[in-house]
Amino acid sequence: MTKNEAAPDPRKEIVEHLPAMRAFAVSLTRNASLADDMVQDALVKAWSNLDKFQPGTNMRAWLFTILRNTYYSNRRKAKREVPDSDGAITASLSRKPDHDGRLNLMDFETAFAKLPSEQREALILVGASGFAYEEAAETCGVAVGTIKSRVNRGRVRLSELMGINDEDAFELTDSATMAVVSSLQNGSM
Repeated sequence: MTKNEAAPDPRKEIVEHLPAMRAFAVSLTRNASLADDMVQDALVKAWSNLDKFQPGTNMRAWLFTILRNTYYSNRRKAKREVPDSDGAITASLSRKPDHDGRLNLMDFETAFAKLPSEQREALILVGASGFAYEEAAETCGVAVGTIKSRVNRGRVRLSELMGINDEDAFELTDSATMAVVSSLQNGSM
């Protein structure tokens, strides 16, 4: 950037990352309504602390770090609340759409939920959200090798849980899920 060029307005850049933030939040919470609330909380925090953002650095990683920290803060708070352990209340509030890949999606969600949270987080960041390993490592506050390891172990375990091999085909309409599953099938994670 030259002296005459003004730094881009970070407020405008935040809007570009909203769809990816929502997808990441849904992946973490597995609840669209809760994810929307979490994204909103993260955006309020980001907006309130915009003066702390360093222009020229990675806005996406900064926003995802705030979102991730919001998720873990909410989880700590939830431990003090009465949980919906059998999921009866949650199930009554929403219904999954009917489509060709519904059974595959349900199998994926079941298998994905069995992964440790660190592996789920790494797969979502790298596989579904398109983060580079370096960005994901920065967001999670770990080494690049740690993220690569988590992605690989998560991919292998997810393949085992779902019985996926190279010849299997999936018909899923959820784009975030498709990104993770297609990268599993292509071996690109």
